[in-house]
Amino acid sequence: MATSPKTSTKQQRGQDSGEEAHHVGPVRARVHKIQHVVQRPGFLTDVLQSLKSVIAATGAWWFSVSVLESEIPFLAPWTALLTVHATVHRSLARGVQTTVASTIGVGLSFAIGYFLGVSLWTFALALIVGLTVARMPWIRDEGISIATTAIFVLGSGFDGQEPLLDDRILEVAVGVAAGIVANLLIVPPLADKQAGRYVDSINKRMGSLLTRISEESSDSWETDRADSWFEEAESMSRELDSAWRVVRFARESRRSNLRAHGRSTSREQSRGSSHKVDYGEILERADEGISHLRHLTRTLREATYSEGDWDRRFRERWAEVVADVGLRISDPDAEVAPLHESLESLSAEMSEDHKLPRTSWPVYGSLIASVRHIVVVVDDVASAREAREGAPGTHGASL
Repeated sequence: MATSPKTSTKQQRGQDSGEEAHHVGPVRARVHKIQHVVQRPGFLTDVLQSLKSVIAATGAWWFSVSVLESEIPFLAPWTALLTVHATVHRSLARGVQTTVASTIGVGLSFAIGYFLGVSLWTFALALIVGLTVARMPWIRDEGISIATTAIFVLGSGFDGQEPLLDDRILEVAVGVAAGIVANLLIVPPLADKQAGRYVDSINKRMGSLLTRISEESSDSWETDRADSWFEEAESMSRELDSAWRVVRFARESRRSNLRAHGRSTSREQSRGSSHKVDYGEILERADEGISHLRHLTRTLREATYSEGDWDRRFRERWAEVVADVGLRISDPDAEVAPLHESLESLSAEMSEDHKLPRTSWPVYGSLIASVRHIVVVVDDVASAREAREGAPGTHGASL
């Protein structure tokens, strides 16, 4: 049977659209992957640090060639790369160590080259001495520069460099200075946003878990659900460890940082106060909340093995309070019932009910106490958020 031209055209269009959809799928996946990488908290910092390293090393090389007229201008750009660290404070501290280590390396290589000459055994001797000195505590972070500097000096033709000891040391100083200046003046790195995102992530997970517990326990639950709640709370503790590392890095990033000083000054002027955000205190509160959350989930898990049915009124009322707590953590501006009053009302109502089995009260009391402790932490959400963002009414909680 012959196919009409119109039918053939429609089939062709269908095939073309199918092929386009087939090609669009992988493209969208790649675009999504790229967006995920670009939106990563440390992506922009990594890019800026790489650019600053390039600028510092290139500038140090140019200075060695054009101003110092060095014939072997490798020490300045190399030490510049070593000096551009993730924080300004680290650049200053490590820069001093790099200067000392590289100077020791230059002096060591010149001493060995001058008195013993350059040979297989003297080359090895320079490395042994350099690596031994590098293990000293006061220079351990950058001590390897002693050995690498000796490699560069002895391996690049020592005979022609013998009278240029002062020039080599000057090149080291130029490289360190270039690295420090680049990191100090070109968008000095701050890790406050990364720390804030970790805090927000922990808050969101706590709120989501409490909401999930409320929804899944309002009727009944099984051991598998309770196990998953407990595992989620445990994973929050592990994320908190990562958050502490970021917070310590954020504290270091503010030291000797002109950008941090300017931001603090403008923030104080806008608030009319000198209050500073301490992410350490915020995470301590989050740690307390997660600890009580772990205890709550452990109690629910163990309760699944006990005999007897739960009181329906207690379970429903308790689930309502937990839902409000979860919503309050996720969104401090949300309208919820007063949490302390809700818990007190639940405790009073259940204690006056003489029909409750006496064996259930230890479990009920433990659950109420855990939620009460979490509520105390929740009360700090609004003040912590205001301290971070500088104005009330903005969205995004922080413990």
